[in-house]
Amino acid sequence: MVDYFERSLILHEQLRGKISVNNKLPIGSREDLSLAYTPGVAKPCEVIAEQPEMARKLTIKGNSVAVVSDGSAVLGLGDIGPKAALPVMEGKALLFREFAKIDAWPICLNTKDPEKIIETCRLIEPVFGGINLEDISAPRCFEIEDALQDLGIPVFHDDQHGTAIVLLAALINAAKVTGKNMNELRVVINGAGAAGTAIARLIKGVGIPKTNIPPVGDVVICDSKGAISSDRGDLNAVKQGILEYTNSGNSSGGLKGVIKGADVFIGVSRGNVIDSDDVKNMAKDAIILAMANPLPEIMPDEAKKGGAKVIGTGRSDFPNQVNNVLVFPGIFRGALDAGSPIINGEMKVAAASALADGVQELTAEMILPHPLDRTVAPNIAKKVRAAARASS
Repeated sequence: MVDYFERSLILHEQLRGKISVNNKLPIGSREDLSLAYTPGVAKPCEVIAEQPEMARKLTIKGNSVAVVSDGSAVLGLGDIGPKAALPVMEGKALLFREFAKIDAWPICLNTKDPEKIIETCRLIEPVFGGINLEDISAPRCFEIEDALQDLGIPVFHDDQHGTAIVLLAALINAAKVTGKNMNELRVVINGAGAAGTAIARLIKGVGIPKTNIPPVGDVVICDSKGAISSDRGDLNAVKQGILEYTNSGNSSGGLKGVIKGADVFIGVSRGNVIDSDDVKNMAKDAIILAMANPLPEIMPDEAKKGGAKVIGTGRSDFPNQVNNVLVFPGIFRGALDAGSPIINGEMKVAAASALADGVQELTAEMILPHPLDRTVAPNIAKKVRAAARASS
């Protein structure tokens, strides 16, 4: 078996960073210098001073994204801090460029104070056309993203919404493969953090006025103490809010009890929380989307042993990689091209629809396009751009 961990460590040491800055304009003469810098640069500065919106056309702002993190909730690794999170943020920036031709840069902040993170994003806004919030723990991530929706550029917490969008696309196609109706699905989500909450909202259609995708029948979210239900007296305000759109039957108890009879299990938590016996207790032709990394909530062979029909993980070494790499380049490309100040619900559903449509021949082993499919980001961008303009 390939040891990706050790090989990746060697690669990072060799590269000393996965991204770099490259000049678009060669400087080979005094004339080049006069156009790129002084005295010629004074003119675009004057134009932007009179018309600030021209920064999008005359500078990097129109095609740049800041990848902002405090390193407090790195998937599979937890609170490792801003320096340790830098390799992940570099990777995000690399993928923005690779799949959507967007110039992105990691901004790892040495603070966990929501107010300071919010202030920093406001202060760097002049340079960037969008902000991708990344690996910031809940509930602070909700507060930070909500506070920045008036910034005038898209601010998008990818751990929430990117994950939710790719999950919705996977669920649309998994339902087709299994012959199940979306609006009849009983879904159990393990993980009540940023991703789990966003997934529940999106697949239930919460806050999205226009969509041709039917919401799922019911969703039960479980945290480490079991189902989030009205019977519990230990729920914070965020988890109490979850009950407004989940658990209509008021299921209670631990995950292994709640999962009985469910059509779908979605994992955004930690490895090995269910086994083949739990899958056997689910509905026939169960759908398992276990996205914890590097160890999923249940390994594919174990899920298959339990009778699961469709199995997806967050890993690239198994079929059906349910990973937000399929979404964030295209959705930002579409938002930037549309000049949208936000990424709204209609744009998220458009992205999920485009991603689901990207699979030419649906099978149980192919419910999402391959992560290296170069048609995915442009197709998502096209639909997102149209949705942005239609909903503005």
